[in-house]
Amino acid sequence: MVRLWLLLSAFAGFSGVALGAFAAHGLKSRLSAEYLAVFQTGTHYQLIHALALLGVAILALVAPGRLVNLAGGFFAAGILLFSGSLYALTLSGIGKLGIITPFGGLAFLAGWACLGVAAWRMA
Repeated sequence: MVRLWLLLSAFAGFSGVALGAFAAHGLKSRLSAEYLAVFQTGTHYQLIHALALLGVAILALVAPGRLVNLAGGFFAAGILLFSGSLYALTLSGIGKLGIITPFGGLAFLAGWACLGVAAWRMA
């Protein structure tokens, strides 16, 4: 699983930087200031959780376990649902896509909770 978490971390980090640059340079004149801020929120959370996935990969090396892997899965799902829905909302203009965003936020919270419980149980 370590390899998977490292690959997901690298992909999320790479694409988060690329999407942030795309927003700053390519979308600046095409999106309203409000939508640009929403897009940037997506990249912000994606990059934070790319680092969280890197932490999961490192933790999976030294203290592998079900909760560590669950945390990684929740972080990856959170990126997809939270950031992905914000990207889709801003690029399509379909406001109803925002209904997906809270599920991504819940996935992020579940990931952090799993990480916390895993840390609590460490000897």
